[in-house]
Amino acid sequence: MSGSLSANEKARLTQNRPQPPRKLKLYFTIALLVALLWASAKGTDASLSELIAGLPNMLDLLKEMFPPKWSYFEKITEAMLDTIRMALVGTTLGAILAIPVALLCARNIIGSGWIFYPVRMLLNLLRTIPDLLLAALFVAIFGIGPVPGIFALTVFSIGLIAKLGYESLETIDPGPLEAMTAVGANGFQRIVYGVIPQIRAHFMSFTLYTFEINVRAAAVLGLVGAGGIGHYYEVTLGFLQYDKTSVIILFTLAIVLVIDYAGTKLREKLL
Repeated sequence: MSGSLSANEKARLTQNRPQPPRKLKLYFTIALLVALLWASAKGTDASLSELIAGLPNMLDLLKEMFPPKWSYFEKITEAMLDTIRMALVGTTLGAILAIPVALLCARNIIGSGWIFYPVRMLLNLLRTIPDLLLAALFVAIFGIGPVPGIFALTVFSIGLIAKLGYESLETIDPGPLEAMTAVGANGFQRIVYGVIPQIRAHFMSFTLYTFEINVRAAAVLGLVGAGGIGHYYEVTLGFLQYDKTSVIILFTLAIVLVIDYAGTKLREKLL
């Protein structure tokens, strides 16, 4: 008999080895989540009793919003089209500018930490600035109108698409790149023929997803003077015209649902 254990004996010993109690882990996780929720509620002065006490006021607000004033629809149609145009232009510009940023952030493409780490840091800094703050800054520079909104959405799109892009770039198959390097391809050829074909579908999916987000974001940029439908949110809420506000909300919801459906169908074809 050999001194080594057989495969069956090893399997038997593995099965007999004491396993960590799963229920204890589950209870510990639940307790930790409850503790975090309690600490967060206490830190923000939020309580279930206040929520219950505010329910009648919420119901009163909903009653004032319905029925919607459908005649207001004609007045906000052009503003909604401006919102969609802002999102479309901002997303397109952001997607184009995000390509070189994503390439500079990808470890397997650049290779030098002296390049991709600083670029990632700048990208993270860019992503920490809220889109409303960006819009307010561009309004101060360019004045009231859709142009500040376009620039704000462009910067936001760069941050989001470049982040998702470089994470996908780092998961591509290195085989084609190694083969192209072996036959003497330069860096540009490696990117065009070895990287882009692998990332193209994902990049288009990220762009469509960003466009959906930008339509929602563009709808409120008008609150700081960046054009679009957000200006009418400010006007109707300021004058307590909640029946008109509900028309804007329903109109925005319909546009978002259409874009989401179209984006889903395009993703299915791309992926």
